[in-house]
Amino acid sequence: MKKITLLVILFSVILLGCSKSGAKDNLKWETNLETALEKAKQENKAVLVNFTGSDWCVWCQRLSDEVFSQSEFESFSDDNLILVKLDFPKNIEQSVETKMYNNKLAQKFGIQGFPTILLFNSQGQMVLQTGYQPGGASNYVNHLKSYL
Repeated sequence: MKKITLLVILFSVILLGCSKSGAKDNLKWETNLETALEKAKQENKAVLVNFTGSDWCVWCQRLSDEVFSQSEFESFSDDNLILVKLDFPKNIEQSVETKMYNNKLAQKFGIQGFPTILLFNSQGQMVLQTGYQPGGASNYVNHLKSYL
Protein backbone atom coordinates (compact mmCIF):
# COMPACT_ATOMS: atom_id res chain seq x y z
CA MET A 1 0.00 0.00 0.00
CA LYS A 2 2.82 2.39 0.84
CA LYS A 3 4.44 1.68 -2.54
CA ILE A 4 1.22 2.51 -4.37
CA THR A 5 0.79 5.74 -2.41
CA LEU A 6 4.40 6.67 -3.11
CA LEU A 7 3.94 5.94 -6.82
CA VAL A 8 0.77 8.06 -6.97
CA ILE A 9 2.54 10.97 -5.25
CA LEU A 10 5.57 10.63 -7.53
CA PHE A 11 3.39 10.48 -10.64
CA SER A 12 1.45 13.56 -9.48
CA VAL A 13 4.64 15.52 -8.89
CA ILE A 14 5.92 14.58 -12.36
CA LEU A 15 2.65 15.63 -13.99
CA LEU A 16 2.59 18.89 -12.05
CA GLY A 17 6.19 19.63 -13.07
CA CYS A 18 5.43 18.92 -16.72
CA SER A 19 2.33 21.10 -16.80
CA LYS A 20 4.13 23.89 -14.94
CA SER A 21 7.08 23.89 -17.33
CA GLY A 22 4.74 23.74 -20.31
CA ALA A 23 2.93 26.87 -19.15
CA LYS A 24 6.17 28.69 -18.38
CA ASP A 25 6.46 30.81 -21.48
CA ASN A 26 3.30 31.84 -23.30
CA LEU A 27 5.15 34.29 -25.51
CA LYS A 28 5.31 34.08 -29.31
CA TRP A 29 8.99 33.76 -30.20
CA GLU A 30 10.09 34.20 -33.80
CA THR A 31 13.25 32.46 -34.99
CA ASN A 32 14.20 34.75 -37.89
CA LEU A 33 15.58 38.20 -37.17
CA GLU A 34 15.02 39.64 -40.65
CA THR A 35 11.35 38.62 -40.64
CA ALA A 36 10.93 40.08 -37.14
CA LEU A 37 12.53 43.39 -38.13
CA GLU A 38 10.20 43.67 -41.13
CA LYS A 39 7.17 42.87 -38.96
CA ALA A 40 8.33 45.43 -36.36
CA LYS A 41 8.44 48.18 -38.99
CA GLN A 42 4.91 47.32 -40.11
CA GLU A 43 3.56 47.24 -36.56
CA ASN A 44 5.73 50.07 -35.19
CA LYS A 45 7.22 47.82 -32.50
CA ALA A 46 10.70 47.14 -31.21
CA VAL A 47 12.47 43.79 -31.61
CA LEU A 48 13.93 41.94 -28.64
CA VAL A 49 16.43 39.23 -29.58
CA ASN A 50 17.20 36.60 -26.96
CA PHE A 51 20.46 34.70 -27.50
CA THR A 52 20.02 31.83 -25.07
CA GLY A 53 21.24 28.41 -24.04
CA SER A 54 17.78 27.37 -22.94
CA ASP A 55 18.57 23.90 -21.64
CA TRP A 56 21.90 24.50 -19.89
CA CYS A 57 22.44 28.20 -19.10
CA VAL A 58 21.39 28.96 -15.52
CA TRP A 59 21.16 32.74 -16.09
CA CYS A 60 19.09 32.18 -19.25
CA GLN A 61 16.69 30.02 -17.25
CA ARG A 62 16.50 32.64 -14.49
CA LEU A 63 15.73 35.35 -17.06
CA SER A 64 13.01 33.15 -18.52
CA ASP A 65 11.52 32.31 -15.10
CA GLU A 66 11.81 35.74 -13.51
CA VAL A 67 10.96 37.90 -16.54
CA PHE A 68 9.73 36.23 -19.72
CA SER A 69 7.22 33.95 -17.98
CA GLN A 70 5.65 36.81 -16.00
CA SER A 71 2.35 38.41 -17.01
CA GLU A 72 3.78 41.94 -16.72
CA PHE A 73 6.41 41.18 -19.35
CA GLU A 74 3.87 39.36 -21.52
CA SER A 75 1.57 42.41 -21.50
CA PHE A 76 4.45 44.75 -22.32
CA SER A 77 5.73 42.54 -25.12
CA ASP A 78 2.27 42.07 -26.66
CA ASP A 79 1.95 45.83 -27.05
CA ASN A 80 5.54 46.83 -27.80
CA LEU A 81 7.79 43.99 -28.97
CA ILE A 82 8.41 41.38 -31.60
CA LEU A 83 10.36 38.62 -29.86
CA VAL A 84 13.13 36.53 -31.42
CA LYS A 85 14.73 33.56 -29.69
CA LEU A 86 18.05 32.30 -31.03
CA ASP A 87 18.78 29.19 -29.03
CA PHE A 88 22.10 27.40 -28.54
CA PRO A 89 20.99 24.26 -26.68
CA LYS A 90 23.14 21.29 -25.75
CA ASN A 91 20.41 18.63 -25.57
CA ILE A 92 17.63 19.91 -27.82
CA GLU A 93 17.69 18.86 -31.46
CA GLN A 94 18.02 21.63 -34.06
CA SER A 95 18.34 21.52 -37.81
CA VAL A 96 21.70 22.24 -39.40
CA GLU A 97 20.13 25.34 -40.99
CA THR A 98 18.97 26.65 -37.60
CA LYS A 99 22.39 26.10 -36.04
CA MET A 100 24.12 27.85 -38.95
CA TYR A 101 21.67 30.77 -38.89
CA ASN A 102 21.98 31.26 -35.12
CA ASN A 103 25.78 31.01 -35.24
CA LYS A 104 25.94 33.51 -38.12
CA LEU A 105 23.95 36.07 -36.08
CA ALA A 106 25.95 35.39 -32.91
CA GLN A 107 29.12 36.08 -34.87
CA LYS A 108 27.66 39.17 -36.58
CA PHE A 109 26.73 40.74 -33.24
CA GLY A 110 29.79 39.54 -31.30
CA ILE A 111 27.82 37.44 -28.81
CA GLN A 112 30.24 36.10 -26.22
CA GLY A 113 27.95 34.90 -23.44
CA PHE A 114 24.42 33.89 -22.60
CA PRO A 115 21.94 35.29 -22.13
CA THR A 116 22.56 38.22 -24.41
CA ILE A 117 19.58 40.41 -25.23
CA LEU A 118 19.60 42.82 -28.15
CA LEU A 119 16.92 45.47 -28.51
CA PHE A 120 16.21 47.08 -31.89
CA ASN A 121 13.87 50.04 -32.34
CA SER A 122 11.08 49.96 -34.93
CA GLN A 123 13.48 51.33 -37.57
CA GLY A 124 15.81 48.35 -37.08
CA GLN A 125 18.58 50.19 -35.20
CA MET A 126 20.13 48.39 -32.26
CA VAL A 127 19.59 50.52 -29.15
CA LEU A 128 20.63 48.13 -26.37
CA GLN A 129 22.74 45.08 -25.64
CA THR A 130 22.04 43.65 -22.22
CA GLY A 131 21.53 40.37 -20.39
CA TYR A 132 20.04 39.17 -17.16
CA GLN A 133 18.98 42.00 -14.84
CA PRO A 134 17.95 41.32 -11.23
CA GLY A 135 14.65 42.64 -9.98
CA GLY A 136 12.07 40.66 -11.94
CA ALA A 137 9.71 41.58 -14.74
CA SER A 138 8.86 45.10 -13.57
CA ASN A 139 12.50 46.12 -13.41
CA TYR A 140 13.25 44.49 -16.77
CA VAL A 141 10.31 46.21 -18.49
CA ASN A 142 11.44 49.58 -17.12
CA HIS A 143 15.01 48.83 -18.26
CA LEU A 144 13.78 48.16 -21.82
CA LYS A 145 11.41 51.15 -21.83
CA SER A 146 14.28 53.48 -21.02
CA TYR A 147 15.82 52.67 -24.43
CA LEU A 148 12.67 52.94 -26.53
